[in-house]
Amino acid sequence: MVLGTSSGAGKSLMTAALCRVLRRRGETPLPFKGQNMSNNAWVDQAGGEMAYSQALQAWAAGLEPQCAMNPVLLKPQGDSTSEVIHLGQSVGSCRAEHYYRDWFRPGWAAIRQGLGEMQAAYPGGRLVLEGAGSPVEVNLQPRDLTNLRLAQYLRANCILVADIERGGVFAQLVGTLALLRPVERPLIRGLLINRFRGRRELFDEGRRWLEDNTGIPVLGVMPWLDELFPPEDSLDLLERRGRKRGAELEIAVLKLPSLSNFSDLDPLEAEPSVQLRWVAPGEELGNPDAVVVPGSKQTLRDLEALQQSAALCSELHRFAASGGHVFGVCGGMQLLGRELHDPEGLEGGNGAASSAAGLNLLPLRTVFGGEKALRQRASQAQWPALNDTSSESTSLQIEGFELHRGSTFALEPCQSLCVDDGLGWVQANVAGTYLHGVFESGPWRRRWLNQLRARKGLPMLSEQQPHHSRQRDALLDRLADAFEQHVNLEPLLHQP
Repeated sequence: MVLGTSSGAGKSLMTAALCRVLRRRGETPLPFKGQNMSNNAWVDQAGGEMAYSQALQAWAAGLEPQCAMNPVLLKPQGDSTSEVIHLGQSVGSCRAEHYYRDWFRPGWAAIRQGLGEMQAAYPGGRLVLEGAGSPVEVNLQPRDLTNLRLAQYLRANCILVADIERGGVFAQLVGTLALLRPVERPLIRGLLINRFRGRRELFDEGRRWLEDNTGIPVLGVMPWLDELFPPEDSLDLLERRGRKRGAELEIAVLKLPSLSNFSDLDPLEAEPSVQLRWVAPGEELGNPDAVVVPGSKQTLRDLEALQQSAALCSELHRFAASGGHVFGVCGGMQLLGRELHDPEGLEGGNGAASSAAGLNLLPLRTVFGGEKALRQRASQAQWPALNDTSSESTSLQIEGFELHRGSTFALEPCQSLCVDDGLGWVQANVAGTYLHGVFESGPWRRRWLNQLRARKGLPMLSEQQPHHSRQRDALLDRLADAFEQHVNLEPLLHQP
């Protein structure tokens, strides 16, 4: 089990690295996180909802993601309320102060069921567990679902990860160990220092001090890796402010208050010629080459936040009117529409029916309600259209998944983004789709970028680009290479 001294210590990526290393050794690693809180989700082949971080770990393990790997998912909705997902399906919502009273027992039952499903599907596999936050939040320890309760239940060998980049690494580790109960401390088999900059031998004295004063070996010192790994949460993504050398296009991304599924942006960020710039309500749009409106967990609330920033809305309309490209994904597409109706009060969180006028950049009407659409989809793109500057390919496959509640239709004739009705619409230079992961298709992404490049007079990029999963897999290999070089796994792999 990979535990961390805090949120953001690097648990998700260290778990992914461990999965890839074990796979290389011929094992079947089974990634598992009992409870996760995230609005960055994935939909498995059976139509179950799970955290994207466990999907990433599944790919590292060479497995198809399945919701049993993350049996409890909490999706924040604002006002201390979260949607509760058990084994891939929504089972209700709960306020924070009532969560453990109402959902502890059902949550533990879902975790045990998920474990059973994983072990039945892969009887020779080795569970690789990820904790959540810190394992020693003393006010929550009696009701812990996903850290040491699970480690004790499975008698897991645990590694404790601390992020030295944040500072105070000795206090992080020693303080965490000091707050463990006597029955829990023997579970910790090793310490891991993450994100160390500079020469590792400079930390040799610190390493000896930790081992002498804790009695626990430091299994490794992971270096700072200058790679754009998939972010563990939206904060990691938003903190990326470095300017790319050679970036020729700037894409502004609206920083919605209820941002969700930010992994949709990973393929764009991986493009060497593209620089992403986040724009929050109240900030200036500037003069980007395109604007992307990402997914939203609370579309009407995010719409209100944007409309309260009148200047940003005006700039967005001027940008589109001047021919600037605007692209919305899922909730972002709904925001770009003309009408949004919420007869069941699903979007406001208070159960009250409401309606609102959208940004009116696409002639769309969205009605929230009904069953949540949870399915993987593939289709043939009809847009962007082939032109003189594109390659010889005329048909581009796009694929991804739907994850939304409600339906959208056009109020007037509107071009379809793909051959399947209801997946996306286009009007001139403004487009949107319900298909999460649309940018992962290399040829389609490059054709969309070439539209922007043509507008600037830049040379066209080749559309012969592999699916983004190839780049992601190579990145996981480089992460595993560093992990194998710098971390001694032996104390973790054998029972005492």
